[in-house]
Amino acid sequence: MPKNNDLMDKIVSLSKRRGFIFQSSEIYGGLSSSYDYGPLGVELKNNIKKAWWKTMVQDRDNIVGLDAAIIMSPKVWEASGHLTAGFADPLRECKKCHHRFRTDNLEGDKCPDCGGELTEERQFNLMMKTNLGVVEDEASVAYLRAETCQGIYCNFKNVLDSMHMKLPFGIAQIGKSFRNEITPGNFTFRTREFEQMEMQYFISPDDSKKYFDEWKNMRMKWYEDLGVSKDGLKFEKHGKDDLAHYAKAAEDVIYKFPFGWSELEGIHDRGDWDLSNHQKHSRQKLEYFDQENNRRFVPHVIETSGGVDRATLMFIADAYTEDEAPDADGKLQTRTVLKFDKRLAPIKVAVLPLSKKEELSKVAREVYDGLKDEFMTWYDETQAIGKRYRRQDEVGTPYCVTVDFESLEDKSVTVRDRDTMKQERIRMDELKDYLIKKLA
Repeated sequence: MPKNNDLMDKIVSLSKRRGFIFQSSEIYGGLSSSYDYGPLGVELKNNIKKAWWKTMVQDRDNIVGLDAAIIMSPKVWEASGHLTAGFADPLRECKKCHHRFRTDNLEGDKCPDCGGELTEERQFNLMMKTNLGVVEDEASVAYLRAETCQGIYCNFKNVLDSMHMKLPFGIAQIGKSFRNEITPGNFTFRTREFEQMEMQYFISPDDSKKYFDEWKNMRMKWYEDLGVSKDGLKFEKHGKDDLAHYAKAAEDVIYKFPFGWSELEGIHDRGDWDLSNHQKHSRQKLEYFDQENNRRFVPHVIETSGGVDRATLMFIADAYTEDEAPDADGKLQTRTVLKFDKRLAPIKVAVLPLSKKEELSKVAREVYDGLKDEFMTWYDETQAIGKRYRRQDEVGTPYCVTVDFESLEDKSVTVRDRDTMKQERIRMDELKDYLIKKLA
């Protein structure tokens, strides 16, 4: 394995070379801290979201989904506290080059970029402002949401009434959020546009500790079940001075990225702060009636909030492996492999005809057509078979199916395992069932 200071460079290079992640607007010089997900990146990202949704919604009978609007009433952000100094970073600006820096990232009173004089510290709100309608004035001001959870709180009563939910229950959402970060960086770890996987779990005030601990453990288990190294994961508890203003308790799942231990997902006991504030500002009752105990109350909330982009970067980093394997001549060569869990791998099966000859390509295409309705399947007939194996290893494809000239006679193909590199001969009419079991 490469050293940590080299690993990040290798991940960034592989991500572009193999179609995972590209710099946004690259043909125009790129836009800082903005990235596009390529053909394999979007498959990986979708598989991560699918795995999260299955665990959080599909496999449970007390969590439902939501897709709230990105642009909401500005009153939402007033009630949530995002338009106050509480949702701001302290910054200083260079009087010469006008670059801005977070105060806590500065050493000294000079600009780290040009050496110019810095302004006094001031608060910089992270909300991204826009305007609605044809006239840009104060009345048209709106904001791109800074987090997805406020859409959940605003729809609490709608979901409660329409779905007849009983406490405890949750509302889950995957969606884009936007923050005008001063110091984004570390590839896709911190960007101004990002995607969140959030779930708000509404509970009785008496059950906060119980469900906080339960969700903390369940969320850690999700990462471990998807193959993430246990040595690379741990919890980090927020001290009293680090807690957000709304939180009664908070712990982060953190991962040992190549650039150090950093937050992957937060589990927060938000109390009744959010619903109470929206009830106060909207003048709408956001209470729950407990029939069993004949009482009304504003539910408390346990939140799980993870980043899709951070999870994607983490799964790539954790899967990245370098080992030695023999080439076609038997010489040991360094092999780069992304050892994704099979559920997350962008491509599940690659079909590789040994030759471009028409009779072989025809059979290989038939094999490919028979698999693609079940799996995300790739067809590749360019370059030597050894190079094609390496190419599929590098993007994390669990199985390669090779169609050779013997296949024309015995109606069988060779299936190669990504991790062990072992090969097995399988009859074509049994291939789909064989792969279904392997990829289950």
